[in-house]
Formats: sequence, structure tokens, C-alpha cells
Amino acid sequence: MKNILLLAAFSICFYACNDGKKDSLETPSDKIKAVDSTLTTAQWIANANGYEKWKDISEIKFTFNVDRGEKHYERSWMWKPIAGEVMMVNENDTVNYNRNKVMDSIIVKSDGAFINDKYWLLAPFQIAWDEGTSFSEKKDVTAPISGEKMNQLTVVYGNEGGYTPGDAYDFFYDENYMIKEWIYREGNSEKPSMATTWEDYKNFNGIEIATMHKDSTGAFKLYFTNISVK
Repeated sequence: MKNILLLAAFSICFYACNDGKKDSLETPSDKIKAVDSTLTTAQWIANANGYEKWKDISEIKFTFNVDRGEKHYERSWMWKPIAGEVMMVNENDTVNYNRNKVMDSIIVKSDGAFINDKYWLLAPFQIAWDEGTSFSEKKDVTAPISGEKMNQLTVVYGNEGGYTPGDAYDFFYDENYMIKEWIYREGNSEKPSMATTWEDYKNFNGIEIATMHKDSTGAFKLYFTNISVK
């Protein structure tokens, strides 16, 4: 997966203004976006999740949990984004390193896990941060798990750079630009590799985080605990 185990700009819906009435087909998300048409959909999604607060964040801690049936796995992270410091703790090891410095093979393995877990945690920000991506969009598509109608933003990562280049993600978001479901497609294949929900959003110092992700069966759960944002 691209930086995860396992923006083309959005067309604005114009409306006639000669009589001061808005097009009845305009959606709430169109109304929000019309405030500033210079932003991409990825940026709107980031902003909806509190991106303007990110500049004030000095430290974030979280535990990444995966349940598959009766099996449980977890690892905990402390990240200081400005300083580049990272600490990982799992049942076997504690690893400390700085992402701004040269990493050996052991640290690279840990950093790959960090990039994966951080992507699940902060994907709404990652799609605005990441370079070497291409975007496409659709409106009123059927979400893979709920079957509800949503808007879709697809991001495809370039074939170079990152830990697993070339992967694609389909983000399904609501009228408020909040992600509700997504599909991961390894190597940009047409067939989905995984689809999960985005739910149980909680606010941490202005940052909105989906703390629970489930597949269609509920047998797979990926979730976050012990979240702290300073």
C-alpha cells in the first residue's frame, strides 16, 4: 500500500446570478466551496478536519490497533512533527529516531510502519501534503459499504518515491467534506484491495480524527486509542 500497509481541481457548480437566485441543484458542499474557489477538494477535506490548527501542534501520541477476528495487534507512537522525533513502542521493542536524519535499515522498517499508521490517522491531511499525486473526482457515487450516495475523490500516487509507490485511494466524503468511507487499490488496480468506514470522529485540540475503521463484515477493525494532541 502507498505509505500504508495493508488533487485535479474540483469543478465548481456555477449558478445564474442575474436574478440573485442560486441554482436549486447546488449542493451544500458546493456552497461551502464557493467561498474560495482557489482551494482544491483535497484542501477542503483537510480544512474540514482542522488543518488550520496543525501549525500549532508540537506533539501527537496515539496507539494503532488492529483486530482480525480474535487476533489483536497494537503499537504506540509519539511524534513531534516540527522536531522530526518519533518513538514507537510495541510488545517487543521501543524504537526512537529522527526522521530528519539518515536512517539505517532497522529504522527504515520502523518508519515504514509509522508512515502506514500516520496515514490511517491523518489521511485528510496527507492528501493535501503529499506530492507526486494525481486526482480525479466524481459526484453522487455509491459508497462501497453503506451504499449511500456521496462524492468521491480518487488520489493516485506516482510510481516513484515513498515505501510502496503507485497505489490509489478512493475517498468517499459527505457534503461537509468529511470522509466516511474509502477504498485502497494496490498498484492502482481496478479491483479494491480493501474498503473500510471512517467513523467515530473525535476532536483533539481542533483536529478531527476518525477513531474507528471497519470492513463490510465487521470482522476487521482498525482503530485508535490513547490519542493525545498538543
